[in-house]
Amino acid sequence: MLYLLYEFFNLKLHILQYISVRAGFGFFIAFFLTLYILPRFISWAVARKAQQPINKYVPNHASKQNTPTMGGAVFVIATLIGVLLTADMSNPHILGGVMTIIGFGLVGFKDDLGKILTGDNLQGLTSRGKLILQAIVGIGVSLFLVYVADFPTTLYIPFFKGAVLDMGISAVPFWILVFLATTNAVNLTDGLDGLATVPSIVALSTLAIIIYVTGHAIFSGYLHMPNIKGVGELTILAVTLSGALLGFLWYNCYPAEIFMGDTGSLAIGGIIAYLAIVGKSEVLLVLIGLIFVIETISVILQIGSYKLRKKRVFLMAPIHHHFEMKKWAENKIIVRFWMISILSNLVALITLKIR
Repeated sequence: MLYLLYEFFNLKLHILQYISVRAGFGFFIAFFLTLYILPRFISWAVARKAQQPINKYVPNHASKQNTPTMGGAVFVIATLIGVLLTADMSNPHILGGVMTIIGFGLVGFKDDLGKILTGDNLQGLTSRGKLILQAIVGIGVSLFLVYVADFPTTLYIPFFKGAVLDMGISAVPFWILVFLATTNAVNLTDGLDGLATVPSIVALSTLAIIIYVTGHAIFSGYLHMPNIKGVGELTILAVTLSGALLGFLWYNCYPAEIFMGDTGSLAIGGIIAYLAIVGKSEVLLVLIGLIFVIETISVILQIGSYKLRKKRVFLMAPIHHHFEMKKWAENKIIVRFWMISILSNLVALITLKIR
């Protein structure tokens, strides 16, 4: 809407042409909307007993069993409203981002709903069913990028100035893999109060910078990064979601009054993957989402070791539960993981200049 106002009244509202200004508006719109809606959503969820089913094997989590979930629906809606009001909705990259957050958010919503209705953490979507639905969304968004947005299929890696490979149509299965890996990694990380929220905000902030540079002819040329016309508009989506997540953190920080559920974690993971793909930072995503990577690797190692050797690598996986078993205070685990996320993203940003 703000962009349309600029289009019609650009002589008086010239400032609205700037992505940074509209991103700022989007941030505060989503932030305050989330702060306004969440208390009401929490009250409604408590009254309807829409609480998060707790796995009985997870240590020290019995006190969380009455905490409502699906808070992700609130910050997803706040983000969509913020983007609708501030971004250029005719931009195909923005449309792809909206498709992503809605698509993955709906997959998570279906999973959350099944768990809530049965009161059993294992009664949502099956692992296979969830993976199939995630893949369908990933395929849809990837094909949209190639055939509608006419997005380049080149691959960039850190420390190299130019593209190392044009993947052609094989970019589609590669991007689907990025979507699946990222959404499930964020989902695995969402196990402690605020644990996934802050690393997501940090990752989105890094990707917002990368996206802005990628869409800016001068900055991208200076840093030897790809310049893709129209991509910079996605900075608004990244910043707006960060604002919504900051509002969510007000109620999600320890001790949490609400959980994001799969509705939130899958939507976040999908957007992080999408921004990394459009920002040509798929490989750099390992650093940007380092906490998510560590959590996922811990699960893979645990399962692999137990199947091959009948021995566990960790006391419990994902790794944040390992530290809980070692009697670390929950808040200490959370803050230390946040610190690792901030440091890894600073390193990711430094690599932009080393090309």
